[in-house]
Amino acid sequence: MVINHNLILKNLYLFILLSFNLIASDLSSLINAGPMVGYSKKREVALWIQTTKSVDVAFKYWNIKNPSKKYFTQTKKTIKDNGYTATLITDQLEPGQIYNYEPVINNDSIIFDYLLEFQTQKHWEYRTDPADFSFAAGSCSYINEPKYDRPGKSYGGEYYIFESILGKNPDLMLWLGDNVYFREPDDSKTGVYHRYTHDKSTEELQGLLGSVHHYAIWDDHDYGPNDSDKSFLGKDITLQAFKDFYANPSYGINGKGITTQFSWSDVDFFLLDNRFFRTSKKRKTSKKEILGKEQVDWLINALIYSKAPFKIIAMGGQFLNPVKAYETYSNWEEEQKLIIDFITKESIPGVIFLSGDRHFSEVSKMPRYGTYDLHEFTTSPLTSHYCDICVNEKNYYRIDGSGVFQRNFAIFNVSGNKGNRQLRYAIHDSKGNELWDYILHEDDLK
Repeated sequence: MVINHNLILKNLYLFILLSFNLIASDLSSLINAGPMVGYSKKREVALWIQTTKSVDVAFKYWNIKNPSKKYFTQTKKTIKDNGYTATLITDQLEPGQIYNYEPVINNDSIIFDYLLEFQTQKHWEYRTDPADFSFAAGSCSYINEPKYDRPGKSYGGEYYIFESILGKNPDLMLWLGDNVYFREPDDSKTGVYHRYTHDKSTEELQGLLGSVHHYAIWDDHDYGPNDSDKSFLGKDITLQAFKDFYANPSYGINGKGITTQFSWSDVDFFLLDNRFFRTSKKRKTSKKEILGKEQVDWLINALIYSKAPFKIIAMGGQFLNPVKAYETYSNWEEEQKLIIDFITKESIPGVIFLSGDRHFSEVSKMPRYGTYDLHEFTTSPLTSHYCDICVNEKNYYRIDGSGVFQRNFAIFNVSGNKGNRQLRYAIHDSKGNELWDYILHEDDLK
C-alpha cells in the first residue's frame, strides 16, 4: 500500500482552513452592528459594539507603529436589557497616534475584511499649530423595513451614501438627529431597541462605523413621535437607548437629556438637546422653550469660556431660519432672541450653528448690527426622502446657491496656522460628488 503523504497533508491543511473559516464565520454571526469608534481624547478612546446574544466582549488594539505590542480593554458581558450593546474604553494610549483594533468575543479575536482603526487627538497646545482635520455631518437617516413602513413608495434609499462619506476620509462624523426613525409599532422599549438594532446593522454603514469617530444628537424621530416635546412619556426609554447605541463623551446636564461638549484640535463642539426640555409651540399661557433655562445658561457660560476660533453649536432643528415653518426655532422666538442677544452682548466670537431636520440643505447668514454675521449650516437628508416643496421657502437669510434638494452630506475641513484658521464647508450628493462650497475665516467671526 502506497501512502501519499502530500495528499494527506493537503487534505489536513484544507480541513484546518475550513474549520478556521467556520469558527470565524460563527463568531462573526455573533455581531449585529459595529464595531463603532466613539469619542476620542488624547489618552482615551471609546469603542462600541452590538452582539446578537449575551457574550463576553473586549477589544484588542495596537499602535500601528508597533503592531507586536497588543493591549486589551476590560471585558463586558452584553445583556438583553441594554440591547446587547457594550461601550469599552481603550486607556493605554498616547496622544496623536493611530491604532488598529479587533473585537474579542468569548476570548476569540474576530478579523474583519475592512479597516478597523481609531486615533487619539494630538497634544498640540503650547507646542505646535493646531492640527488640521475634517468632519462629516448629516441627519435624517431612514432605513426601510417594509414590514413596518407605511404603504406606498419607499421613504429611504441610497444607503451607499455611508460609503461615500467614508471615501472622504473624515476624522469624525456628527449625526445631527433623526438618526433612526421610530415607526408606529416602536412605541415600547422592545420597539425602540428593535429600531436601533435593525438600522445600525445596515451593511453599507459598517465600514464608516469602524474607522471614523462618531458623535450624535437626536431630534424628534429618534427621541419619540413626530414633533414630540417634553410631554413624551417614553423619553426615559429613548434616552437610555441613545446612551446604549452612541459612545458620546457624556450625556446631559445633571443626568437630564443628551447635551454634551467636546473639542477636536482647536475647535469646540456644543451638542444640544432640542427635545427633552421643549415646550409645545402651541403654548399660550407660559414661556415657550426648546432648550430650557438650565441648558441655555450652560451653553452661554461654555461659549464664554471657550477660546476656540470656531464654536460649533449643533442641534436637531434650524436656529436662524426666520420662516415659522414646521419646527424652526422662530416658532419659539423669545428663547431664540435670548440666545442671540446673549452671544451679542457677551461679545462671543466664532459662533457657528449646525443643524439638520429639514430634509434639505442650505447655508443661512444673519447680519447683526455692529458685529459679525451669524452662520448656520443645515445638512439633511442622508437617506430619507428630501423636501421638494421647500425649494421656494422664503428664508431671506439663505445664501444664494446653497440650497440642496436631494440626499446629501457635508464635509467640513478646518485648516491653517494658529490665528489664521479657516473652515471650508462642502456639500456632496449621495455618490460623493461635490455640489457647493463655502469658506469662513476665523477673522470673519470676530
